[in-house]
Amino acid sequence: MAIKRVEFPNHVIIPIIIEELHKGHTATLNLRGWSMRPFLEHDRDKALLCLPGEVKVGDPVLAEVPALKGEGTRYVLHRITRIEGEEVTLRGDGNLGDEHCQLKDIKAAVVGFYRKGRKTLDRTDGWKWRIYSWWWMRLTPIRRYLLAFHRRIWLKIFKPKTIQ
Repeated sequence: MAIKRVEFPNHVIIPIIIEELHKGHTATLNLRGWSMRPFLEHDRDKALLCLPGEVKVGDPVLAEVPALKGEGTRYVLHRITRIEGEEVTLRGDGNLGDEHCQLKDIKAAVVGFYRKGRKTLDRTDGWKWRIYSWWWMRLTPIRRYLLAFHRRIWLKIFKPKTIQ
């Protein structure tokens, strides 16, 4: 039997996922987009989501943020870079700019990632993710150059495979 892949726009599927999280379920979301590069890839990796508890700086979260052109909202899976009261600053690992939301706009926390087609979860509370996060957040001043190298050289040599 052939498996048929069906894709839904984020504004359709994510509210359904959030509803299921509120019922006590977890959800695995196929990642789309390049904002969490260089470690998470579009159409290759997956995130295991749960309801957010107490979030802290460094945590990857699914958040609702204002749309780029000011119309409506959109969802992003980014890392928290700052929390000041109810104001949260987010940045994708592959992004140079920040996005902002309120604590109430954080819809899910990431338990871990299934990377490179693996069946084992890279947990966000595990040593591997914590070391990577600690370094990547401190490399912000030179991130522009590291991302340019990744895009212009690394990906040309080691093209990522998409997982179906």
